[in-house]
Amino acid sequence: MNLRNASILIIDDDTDVLTAVRLLLKTEVKEVVTEKNPENIRWHLSKDAYDVILLDMNFTSSINTGNEGIFWLKEIKKVKPDISVIMITAYGDIDLAVRSLKEGAADFVVKPWHNEKLLTTIKETLKRKSNKTSITPFDTSDSIIGKELLGESEVMQEIFYKIEKIAPTDANILILGENGTGKDLIAKAIHQQSLRKDHPFVKVDVGALTESLFESELFGHKKGAFTDAREDRPGRFEAANKGTLFLDEIGNIPLHLQAKLLSVLQNRQVIRLGTNEPVPIDIRLICATNVALSDLANESRFRKDLIYRINTVEIIVPPLRKRGNDIIQLARHFAKIYSNKYMKPVPEFDTKAMEKLMNYHYPGNVRELQYIIERAVIMADEPLLQSNDLIFSPIETALTAETEQAETKLSAVEKNTILKVIEKHNGNITKAARELGLTRTALYRRLSKYDI
Repeated sequence: MNLRNASILIIDDDTDVLTAVRLLLKTEVKEVVTEKNPENIRWHLSKDAYDVILLDMNFTSSINTGNEGIFWLKEIKKVKPDISVIMITAYGDIDLAVRSLKEGAADFVVKPWHNEKLLTTIKETLKRKSNKTSITPFDTSDSIIGKELLGESEVMQEIFYKIEKIAPTDANILILGENGTGKDLIAKAIHQQSLRKDHPFVKVDVGALTESLFESELFGHKKGAFTDAREDRPGRFEAANKGTLFLDEIGNIPLHLQAKLLSVLQNRQVIRLGTNEPVPIDIRLICATNVALSDLANESRFRKDLIYRINTVEIIVPPLRKRGNDIIQLARHFAKIYSNKYMKPVPEFDTKAMEKLMNYHYPGNVRELQYIIERAVIMADEPLLQSNDLIFSPIETALTAETEQAETKLSAVEKNTILKVIEKHNGNITKAARELGLTRTALYRRLSKYDI
């Protein structure tokens, strides 16, 4: 369907958003209707036929589910199952928006958006609708998903689904997670499923770069720019041109170097050391860190403007101890790899061995499990691995106890803080969430977690 012939319904309780979208679309489409109160959705649907609905994720309404957008999406689908709904969300609710796709949403847009991006999203939605096609299925034939990046747990399936959605875009991605959780594999999977897959994937461990090497490695240098600069050399940004640049351990960059990185990302050009000539760059940026997002928000440690620049969408990778039966799936995967490497029969695990694997805390995450299985394959005399074949490092075991104690203390502090703030606001969840710096959705999740 042509955009000019489309009728659009916009539902958002923010008058400024409604005005902005109406002004943008009124010369582009046949009809634009705005609505502040989602309770009136059924009336609108009975009155007129709409081609696309733009639906906000959060409303100041009586729906206390913490995910009003999904509630109203389901209500729309009950009345008009075939209607195309585009969700409107803030970047903090990306996980919720991705979940809405499973409930039948056609797409989502993140506010504040670029007008061209919003128009493109609406056009693509109309095109899919008129062609009666859905989003292109996720092609994993050439992907490391299912080969190196494994997991059948719900939390990993959510990550795979998010990769499917964001990979074809050029959105900047921030991957968060403990050391050893597989952040680099997720970055590679995003690149492999992107439109840049035929161009370079360049990884840089920026946490390992000294301050003197930072600019030279990332931005390049001209011959004679400093001692030992014996020839012109492009930096990693130039090397990744047309492809993907993966900056690992970005949380370790000093503040003054963050300003230089931000300048390059804003201007989309680098200047090699020893020159004044800007070189245009065209990259898709993926960053990763083991630093918590809350710590990155500390301006004494990390610039907020840089966080916003690199974090269009974040992917939070769970620690292995929270992935359930994925542990056994990964153990069998590593057992196969190392039995082939060391020319031994592929082993199986007896019941007690599997129980031991499932009950361990894995402070070193997937990487630690990999080393445990490699050692077991090398040392085992029988093709059936038993409990005593699985040796955990005493160092990691000590770290396990420290981690468990720290998590218990932090949980108690978080629970008490939430209770105090909710009591302060007389049970008003919206005000409490605002003071805590959370979305209402995130606060409801914590209330459920602590049985409050």
